[in-house]
Amino acid sequence: MGEIPDIEPGEAYRRLQSDAVAQLIDVRTPAEWTFAGHPDLGALGKSAVLAQWSSYPDNAVDTQFADRLSRALSDAGLGKETPLFFLCRSGVRSLAAANAMAAEGFTNCHNVADGFDGPLNEQRQRGHIAGWRASGLPWMQG
Repeated sequence: MGEIPDIEPGEAYRRLQSDAVAQLIDVRTPAEWTFAGHPDLGALGKSAVLAQWSSYPDNAVDTQFADRLSRALSDAGLGKETPLFFLCRSGVRSLAAANAMAAEGFTNCHNVADGFDGPLNEQRQRGHIAGWRASGLPWMQG
């Protein structure tokens, strides 16, 4: 198992656009998907796979994450070579999730750099200097 590469949000979107089977896996919590928003891949004829990596507020990792996601991908007819782009709030949980899937034999895993919201700015706010939203990529609330 090699190191999981970071990929810039814009490049991830271009790859999702150009590869019919490529998948975006959003590993945040349901509250984050609802209240912070989530990537909108409707223009690509796709939607992100929502697969929670850890729970809130205890941050307990779902020990069945890799099994559940592997099964869902297999049920969708996708193989272990499918390009998978993992996204969380800032890029930490998504990297752990990508590593878990690589350990299951998925050979084309990528971590979306800076996640959906990116790092904190000087005012300690996310969503302004990097990440999916700050890159101007499509997203929706709710």
